[in-house]
Amino acid sequence: MTISNLPSADLKIAIIGAGPAGLGALITLSTLPFASATIYEKKPSVSEIGAGISIQPNTWRMLERMGAAETLRSSPFHRAEDGHYTQHRNGRTGKLVSAQFDSAGTPAAHQHARCHRGVLQSALLKRVDPARVKTAHRLTHITHLPSGRIHLAFDNGATDEVDLLIGADGIRSVVRSVAFPEHRIAYTGRTSYRTLVRAGDVAKIEGMEKEKEVVAFWHAPGGRWAYTCNLGDGVFEITTMVREGGEGVERVSWGKDVAAEKMIEHFADFHEPVKGVLRLAEKVQQYALFAGTRLPKVHIGAIALMGDASHPLSGAFGNGAGFALEDAYVVSQSLLWAHERNKSIQEALQLFDKVRSPHYERLYAVLDGYAATAKQLENPNLHLSFDEEVAVLVTSNWSGVNNWMHYYDVAKAFSEMIEDLDRKDAEKSAGNRDVIERRAKSLLDGNLENLVVEKARL
Repeated sequence: MTISNLPSADLKIAIIGAGPAGLGALITLSTLPFASATIYEKKPSVSEIGAGISIQPNTWRMLERMGAAETLRSSPFHRAEDGHYTQHRNGRTGKLVSAQFDSAGTPAAHQHARCHRGVLQSALLKRVDPARVKTAHRLTHITHLPSGRIHLAFDNGATDEVDLLIGADGIRSVVRSVAFPEHRIAYTGRTSYRTLVRAGDVAKIEGMEKEKEVVAFWHAPGGRWAYTCNLGDGVFEITTMVREGGEGVERVSWGKDVAAEKMIEHFADFHEPVKGVLRLAEKVQQYALFAGTRLPKVHIGAIALMGDASHPLSGAFGNGAGFALEDAYVVSQSLLWAHERNKSIQEALQLFDKVRSPHYERLYAVLDGYAATAKQLENPNLHLSFDEEVAVLVTSNWSGVNNWMHYYDVAKAFSEMIEDLDRKDAEKSAGNRDVIERRAKSLLDGNLENLVVEKARL
């Protein structure tokens, strides 16, 4: 199906999932006059689980393009006064190991911020037509029709038939399981615990009077850490990462309510002020981390994957929302490109893949580096102390060398890809013209020779 010169809203699109990826897709696709998009969300309402979320420079740029940045800026969020976006501290002693700041030249409006996930969700929701978001629709069946369209069935009996299906349904994506049935995700052996406490209570803890405004990772050997951050509006976030075996225990990737002691027990050797913050926890949610190998591509047929569905990483580098919104931008721009050049949906999605798959390949390479460091530290002959291992971990994994992803300009990358494709098309067209001209000349020359031969015979 080519998508040029389509009448208004003739390209029908279904988006599965109403997280940042799905909402971002609806916002960007709504700017295309030839497309009509609808979100299907399995939950009874659009809501966000979890605690805090980072708004990196690349995320701010996407929010500006989607018209949601000003709403977010007028909502509660936290930005450290001294300009740091992360401190890395020794969890045992509390001592500062390193601090990271936004790159020089980053506009003040684009500097790192941290807010509750629901704040970002609300900012995006204000940019969509509520009539285009259908809740309580759990996708159960995806059927490819002979026409090339896709038939969708939901658990409430509803159905739809679309030209393009976008899977923005998270790490356990139903759409991905259909698009890539051989792909699997598994528990990584790492579990995150998350909770929110009152910032005022944190300020009362001895040793945390100033640190309550600090964005900090408190590190320990084995990749164990606690992350603390003020989210604004009197809310303080605690997120932790620990290693837990998976034998005989049910693991779920969504928030599972557990006793606060389940989190606290992993940090008995920590700095007393940090333990004091952890003891403030009342309601704690447990998230088992699942991951899978990198997908060969982020689309197949008329199906595109976005956000966690497209890159089942074991971590999103504090940039998951940014990656999702970048996906949304590239999908819409790829469809616009195809529309303007009389190309098909498949060609549009191939362009989407050309831009995003190399990006995710680089992200997986970063994780491979983390895994290599962890393997080296498992060597029993090293005999590293708590403090020595923390120093190695921070230097190897948190030095800032991998922060390029926070400043990645997807609009620039997309434009460069288009310029490259247009150049190649122009070269191909010029080559084709040369071939045609040579053939025409050969035919003409051949005809003249035939005429000469014919005249001689006569």
